[in-house]
Amino acid sequence: MNRYIAEGAGTALLVFFAVGSAVFGLAEIGTLGVALTFGLVLLALAYAIGPVSGAHVNPAVTLGMLLAKRITPIEAGVYIVAQVVGGIVGMAVIRLVAAVGNATMQVNGANSYGEKINAGGAFILEVILTFMLVMVVLMVTRRNDVYGFDGLAIGLTLALVHLVGIPLTGTSVNPARSIGPALFGGWHAMSQLWLFILAPLVGGALAALAEPYLRSRRDRTPNEPPRAGPREPHGQES
Repeated sequence: MNRYIAEGAGTALLVFFAVGSAVFGLAEIGTLGVALTFGLVLLALAYAIGPVSGAHVNPAVTLGMLLAKRITPIEAGVYIVAQVVGGIVGMAVIRLVAAVGNATMQVNGANSYGEKINAGGAFILEVILTFMLVMVVLMVTRRNDVYGFDGLAIGLTLALVHLVGIPLTGTSVNPARSIGPALFGGWHAMSQLWLFILAPLVGGALAALAEPYLRSRRDRTPNEPPRAGPREPHGQES
C-alpha cells in the first residue's frame, strides 16, 4: 500500500510545485523556469519515492512499465488511479492557495492546442515528447527500481521535453498532470483533455515497444550497483 500512497502523494506534489510554478510565476520565471521546475521536482521525487514505488507519477510511465513487464496489470491499475487522484488533489491545493491567499493565477495550468498548433500537430508532438521521456525512464532503470544517477537523467529529460512543448501545448506527457487542471479549467480545457490523455499513453506504449531493441544485452543498467553474492563466471553474464 505504501507504493500506491507514494504515487498519489508524489503526483500531487509534482502538480502543485511544477504546475504551480506556471500558474503563479510564468511571467517572472518564463518557460525556462517552468521547465526546470518540472525537472527538479521529478528529480527530487525520483530520489525520495523512487526506492518505494519507482516514482512513475505518470500513467504513461506506468503503461510503459506494464508493457515492459516490470509491474503487474493490477499494480499498474492502482498506480494510475492513485496518480490521477494525486493530480486532482495537487491542482485543488493550487486553487485553494489562490482563493485563500487572493493570489493572481497567470494561467489556469491546463494544456491546450489551437492557438499555436492544431490538434494533429499537438497529438504528434505529445507522442514524441512522451516517447522520449518514457524511453529514458525504461533505459536507465531496471525493473521498477531507481539507482544512482537514474533520477538525474529522468529529471533532466522532463525539463528538456518541457522546453520544447511549453510554447505549443504547455506540455502534458502525463495524463494525471493534465486531468487535474482541466477539471478546474472549464469547458474548453475539458473538451481538449482527450488529446492529453491519449497521446501520452500512445507515446509511452511506443517507448515500451522500442526499448528492447535499443537496450544493451547486459543484465544490469549502467547505474545499477553490483549484486551481492558470488560473481558469475566470466562470459556467463546475460
